[in-house]
Amino acid sequence: MNTSIPQKERIVALDMIRGLALFGILFINVKGYIVLTEGTEIPVYKGINEVIDTLILMFVEKKFFSIFSFLFGVGFYIFASRAEKRGDKPLRRFSRRLLALFVIGIVHVLFFWGTILPAYALIGFLLLPFYRAKVATISKWLAGLTSVYLIALILKLTGGLSSLSSVLDAIAADSTLILLMFLAGFLVAKAELIRRVSEWKKQMRWVLMGALPIVAGFSIWIWFAAQSGADDTKLIVSLGTIPAVLFYVASLLLLLEHEKVRSFLTPVSRVGQMALTNYVAQSFIGSLLLSIMGLETVSPVNVVIIACLIFIVQIIFSSLWFKFFNMGPLEKMWRFMTYGKQTVK
Repeated sequence: MNTSIPQKERIVALDMIRGLALFGILFINVKGYIVLTEGTEIPVYKGINEVIDTLILMFVEKKFFSIFSFLFGVGFYIFASRAEKRGDKPLRRFSRRLLALFVIGIVHVLFFWGTILPAYALIGFLLLPFYRAKVATISKWLAGLTSVYLIALILKLTGGLSSLSSVLDAIAADSTLILLMFLAGFLVAKAELIRRVSEWKKQMRWVLMGALPIVAGFSIWIWFAAQSGADDTKLIVSLGTIPAVLFYVASLLLLLEHEKVRSFLTPVSRVGQMALTNYVAQSFIGSLLLSIMGLETVSPVNVVIIACLIFIVQIIFSSLWFKFFNMGPLEKMWRFMTYGKQTVK
């Protein structure tokens, strides 16, 4: 959600991926727009609802908020490095930006309990020590933390070290995954890989070839676990998230090297360009749609319909907005909270 970059300096591919990530997040968040009261009976889904629910687990669950987190890490480096070039104090400025995001997130909690904004702001502070670190150092930290995270998930799956279950729960939590994605995005941006995709096409294709069988294997595993009602399905989803995100991001970056693909996804880039506004707006639009539809619970079929409706509305609104303004409304407020009345070029 790096929203203070002038249009001429934006990496449009990132906005497109960010917009797609927002779309994916909808498939998870829509159910959260209804607050279930005590005694509400959640139906057991069969038929097409069961299939859609399983497909969301396989291809969407945890993947798209992880991509969103990855892009936050990219945005941190772009924001801080630009601040430093202006002669600003990058870490102090980004700290103020995180505090502003935390305030916005706390307000959002009042309307949507599942918002990720406060967590993003707090976890974002853990990136600050890495700003001055070398790429090699960040790589080692990322590899080490990722290994610990995956080992914790495997131990939880196999029932190993059950005496340390609370410790494993903490390590294998979504907050750890967010930090890993933040750090991965920051590393990729600092190494300037985002701006040099064309130079790394061959290597990225090898990454895709290596990741594909892993992603396929986890997808099959998740399918059978979900169909059998296995208790550890969510853990399997978590274990398969990192290779899936690697596959998704690499695929999208390569696809977006093609002019026709970029042209087709231009409206989606507008959604990503005002990601903070659209993320917050999703909860209000979703709640309104659910109220109009009179739903007490949301079936997987309804999730797909509502997610698509919300995203279509946001594509139209975002495209119209940027015909008159150069920044989203919440982005403008976030910018003011970060800089005050200071003019920033």
